[in-house]
Amino acid sequence: MKIAITGASGQLGRAAVEGLAERVGMANLILISRDPSRLAEFAERGASCRRGDFDDPASLTDAFAGADRMLLISGTRVGKRVAQHRAAIEAAVASGVGHIAYTSFIGISADNPAIIVRDHGPTEDILKSSGAAWTILRDAQYADAVTDVIAPNALATGKWVSSSGDGRMAFVARDDCVACAVAVLAGQGHEGRTYNVTGPELLTYRQAAQIVAEAGGRPVDYVATDDNGLYAMFDAMGVPREPVDDLVVGGNPWCSDDMVTFEAGIRGGHFDVLTDDVERLTGRGPRSLRDLARARLGLQAAK
Repeated sequence: MKIAITGASGQLGRAAVEGLAERVGMANLILISRDPSRLAEFAERGASCRRGDFDDPASLTDAFAGADRMLLISGTRVGKRVAQHRAAIEAAVASGVGHIAYTSFIGISADNPAIIVRDHGPTEDILKSSGAAWTILRDAQYADAVTDVIAPNALATGKWVSSSGDGRMAFVARDDCVACAVAVLAGQGHEGRTYNVTGPELLTYRQAAQIVAEAGGRPVDYVATDDNGLYAMFDAMGVPREPVDDLVVGGNPWCSDDMVTFEAGIRGGHFDVLTDDVERLTGRGPRSLRDLARARLGLQAAK
């Protein structure tokens, strides 16, 4: 069985490569990237590494050739991904891929203001009507985004500015999302199923700020604002409002349209989702935000 992985040079992709290699062997993996040179280490270990660009549909059919299953990792151009994902799904089906697992997001609904769902909802529909077997992995917000992106700025400035109100999120560790994807792609019986991949508890951003402060050993003042206030903060940081590929500003890899509408979605309760799907898929409970923060921020605080 050959398994293709799109976006294999990214953080989730690389972790999925390692996890699947343990289950099916590196030689059974087909790794796709816009720049295959970034996959050289995997090629040396026996993986087939190919160029495939969501913006160049002609490159995708050959890229997916020979794959039986595929992990479709969503692109990074928030609000602009449906056409990219459609191209990937159609090329995979044309290449004979029989089962596609897609990394979606929790809270898909017509009234959710977060622009992220405008990418994932239509992609799920395209996948379901593609003719291939499908599995949808709706991941919650990464706990790693809190510890690695939000926390450093909060600890440095002593402030966590948010418009999320009292809305809650069950932050999930990226490694748990990877483990679920590996379980689906290397396992059996997951066709036609949607999994909501969440952490072990629902938390407000205010509670997340407290966890960051405790783990980082510094005070963090939670500052509640509205959408305009959040836009103003990101504008001052130089963060673009619309997505720009591979752009990171002040450690922040997202555009402000994404983040402001995302927090509006949290505020509206659209991401208030908690399940035991991680344990069902992997046989173990998910890692908590508190545990991840202690491991990563505690080390920094001790220096």
